[in-house]
Amino acid sequence: MGSGKTHWGRLLSEHYGIPFFDLDSAIVESEKKLIADIFSQQGEEYFRYKEKEKLELLTRENTDFVISCGGGTPCYFNNIIHMKKSGRVIWLNTSIDVLKERLLKERKSRPLISAIGDAELKAFINRKLGERKMYYEQADWTVDEQNASLHSFIEILKNE
Repeated sequence: MGSGKTHWGRLLSEHYGIPFFDLDSAIVESEKKLIADIFSQQGEEYFRYKEKEKLELLTRENTDFVISCGGGTPCYFNNIIHMKKSGRVIWLNTSIDVLKERLLKERKSRPLISAIGDAELKAFINRKLGERKMYYEQADWTVDEQNASLHSFIEILKNE
């Protein structure tokens, strides 16, 4: 959440001339509801199931593409295994301080953090990262976001 996945995903898809999918946007389009509304009306479990369905559909219906998944996507329903079978997975590792700064600006559109106060946000991010890190570490590559550039992503993918 807030790591820059959509930004870098769009740049990569443009560079390679292949489709780009933002998993959250695809869910919003199919459900005809904002993520925050899905969370509040149907709950996180419903959202995670829809996330799994949409991930599987996109990877089944497309071959060469870039997809930006939500931060929780790899952590549920063995999605990380599916992701790795379907392509190459990059963990965009972003510092907690940078995440906090970005998420403070986006809090209203993020259901998991919308009710968290400024003082608690850093602790929440730290806790979530701790819970999810074992999934993120299964990625094929890790890119430190502070050093990320289009060139660095291209070099990683070129050496595949």
